Amino acid sequence: MKLAVIGSINMDQVVTTDRVPGKGETISGRDLVYNPGGKGANQAVAMARLGADVAMFGCVGDDENGRKLLDTLRAENIDVSNVGIVEGTPTGLAIITVSENDNVIIVVSGANGKADRAYFDSIKEELKDYDLVVLQHEIPIDTVEYAVSFCYDNQIPVVLNPAPAAPVSKETVEKVTYLTPNEHEAELIFGSDKSTEELLDEYREKLIVTQGSKGVSVCLKDGTMLTVPARKSDVVDTTGAGDTLNGAFSVRIAAGDGIEEALKYANIAAGLSIEKFGAQSGMPSAAAVENEL
Repeated sequence: MKLAVIGSINMDQVVTTDRVPGKGETISGRDLVYNPGGKGANQAVAMARLGADVAMFGCVGDDENGRKLLDTLRAENIDVSNVGIVEGTPTGLAIITVSENDNVIIVVSGANGKADRAYFDSIKEELKDYDLVVLQHEIPIDTVEYAVSFCYDNQIPVVLNPAPAAPVSKETVEKVTYLTPNEHEAELIFGSDKSTEELLDEYREKLIVTQGSKGVSVCLKDGTMLTVPARKSDVVDTTGAGDTLNGAFSVRIAAGDGIEEALKYANIAAGLSIEKFGAQSGMPSAAAVENEL
């Protein structure tokens, strides 16, 4: 199976503290590290670790961070031959504060913002060779919608993880194969007039709502509401858990699993990922997930 990820490639600047500072407050951090990240790159690494043949599409700056990130992706056996290198624009940066078993994140898009329609047109024919395309919201939303339409017209299945939270057009919702928001993102996309259960019933086996420690929910074709519980984990760092879940789900769907089996596998992978520090460094191998299963 060949999976394509179109998305962000960031350097993560991670500081650990005892707590998140309040407005106008200065506190001391314990550690500062730089890790490879970006929701797109994270999901690509999760897929590659789980045995998929993965290609990364997106943009980095012509700078040291960009070169390091491409080397990291190559080391995971991810094809980066179609990643655009943008002069005069820095590689994307995520500033992450980790405290109290959770995190807050500020993303500076940098070169990710250059993954525009012109870039997509330069790589779109390549996508016809792939079994599944995975997208997120750390590149321009216009590009995401443009890519979804292209994939829909060419019968290429799409997983859209609509994070960070941003509106998604009804046309895009209809065209994607799977939409994987969390509860906050789902409310932004669909409004608050309908409950989560009503939305899941309306978009059976398309809408998959992640709920953190509560697990992940979907409505099956026969109307059965399914919630797959989260794995009980010794939490170290939740950064990248959602990306691991989306990557693992995409791998198993592309491999032919049913949606329930794919979500069980994905929840275990995500649960394992938060027991280590760092987004990509915590992502499990296929053997680790199979052992838990």
